[in-house]
Amino acid sequence: MSFDPIVDRAAAKAQEWVGLGPKERAALLRACLARLSGCAAQWVRLSCQAKGIDPDSSLAGEEWISGPAVTARHLRLYAETLEKRGRDSPVDAASAPVPQNGTSSRVAVFPQGFKDALMFPGLKGELRLMPAGDPGDAGDAGDVGDNRDAGRTGGTGGVAAVLGAGNINSIPPLDGLAMLLLFDHVAVVKLNPVNDYLVEPLNEVFAPLVERGFLAFERGDAAAGAELVADPRVTHVHITGSEATYDAVVWGRPGDPADPVERGRLIVERKQAGKRSLNKAVTAELGAVSPALIVPGRWGRRDLRRQARNLAGMVAHNGSFNCNAVKLVVTARGWPQREEFMDCFREALAATPARAPWYPGAQQRWQSFVDHYPQAEKLSVDAELPWTLIPDVPCMQGEMACTVEAFCGVVAETSLDCRHPEDFLPAATAAVNVHVHGTLSCTVIAPPHTPRPALEQALDGLRYGGIGVNVWAGLIFGMGQTSWGAYPGHPPEDIQSGSGVVHNTTLRRPIEKSILRGPFRPVLKWVWQPGFRNLRALGQRWLAYESRATTTNLLRLAWPAVRG
Repeated sequence: MSFDPIVDRAAAKAQEWVGLGPKERAALLRACLARLSGCAAQWVRLSCQAKGIDPDSSLAGEEWISGPAVTARHLRLYAETLEKRGRDSPVDAASAPVPQNGTSSRVAVFPQGFKDALMFPGLKGELRLMPAGDPGDAGDAGDVGDNRDAGRTGGTGGVAAVLGAGNINSIPPLDGLAMLLLFDHVAVVKLNPVNDYLVEPLNEVFAPLVERGFLAFERGDAAAGAELVADPRVTHVHITGSEATYDAVVWGRPGDPADPVERGRLIVERKQAGKRSLNKAVTAELGAVSPALIVPGRWGRRDLRRQARNLAGMVAHNGSFNCNAVKLVVTARGWPQREEFMDCFREALAATPARAPWYPGAQQRWQSFVDHYPQAEKLSVDAELPWTLIPDVPCMQGEMACTVEAFCGVVAETSLDCRHPEDFLPAATAAVNVHVHGTLSCTVIAPPHTPRPALEQALDGLRYGGIGVNVWAGLIFGMGQTSWGAYPGHPPEDIQSGSGVVHNTTLRRPIEKSILRGPFRPVLKWVWQPGFRNLRALGQRWLAYESRATTTNLLRLAWPAVRG
């Protein structure tokens, strides 16, 4: 297919979008939100069919939550921010506190009001803003990576080409919204062939924006994507996918050899010479080897089992086809309860039903890790793609488990020569910052008696765009008020987890990282934990709440959440 008429229409509408004020934009988002509930059942049915999930099962709740409900939440929160801006509220990108003296500042963004506090009990979220004058992601063309103009209207406008992800079905629409609201660009979203079944429901949901020419969702293969990003009217490219995809878009050229080794050699040569093939502004979210730091201490038996199940859910959600799935568990070798915790973790993964290997290449990626590590433990019985633990992996540069993202049900464990929290936290921070590839997300599991100074120093020092404390960092993706993207500063020659941030519905800028803190002993079971019996009902009611955030809808949501 040709994207020429689609880009032509978008380019003609770029200045009209720039001219819309906050109230007009909010009204369009509200109109999309009003349509979402009517399209959600088809959206979820198609998602379940593609992923081998019974749409009537509790597990289908994953698709209700990570697809329609998360999308509805972002639509609502963006609209609320814009409506407040229209009333000259202090909630404004330009009014966010600007850090000085080379240090980042903290802005509390969650909870906002009693409904947030009731819906996510015990959670607290903050943004860390970059110091004034920090170059952010200046290594990328266009210097747009830090969203310094986030949320402003009246800018120069432009056309963004979005290459959508195939794994989580809220990613393509949320990336499209980020281009509209954080960068002031109209957007053409090319869906990944893995989930291009979404093209009809997405165009239906977003019809108020699509019909005005501000947003488009289209199918297309890799060749169509190359045509789209090369179009001279496209001023900004956003990619959610792999580092290899980014390199192919930014450094590859038409006519490059089909052989991956030869093609890779040419790309390396161009990087060394600084000869980019795509000289446009590029933002990207590219995944990582996401670590979980398990802080040592005196843990009760129930704590060990609870946190092992919590960790198993961070691995198993969506079949582990997540850029934020935990892939490296970091423990203290001298912790007396290390082996007991790891046994609990094995039990939790073994008790988690295996998933269909629905994402392309999963079997080959799994096999490459099993072949490389003879100590790999297959924890699922008679599964086509078993949950697999690789214990005792050295934490060092070049180590496969620290360098290659296992986009399948594989998780590794590494231990550091430490015993106490005061030793472990700085050692773990240094280890994952230096030896583990990527800077997207990191989770820290810290019991209540963890020394506060050591924990805060670690949170300051961890170079990750999203950090979860006692809560899966993946939740940062869905919260809305938090930002999502790599830690700033990666140049195109070493892009790792990408550049720029999306989500960030409060429209604050410029962002260094988001931190989400949760209780070590939560009141309710986390929704990603295996065995959540009422997940489908929870997902449906979550969508109802985000569509109309009334107290009644919040109370209806409470019942399946409490039952777990």
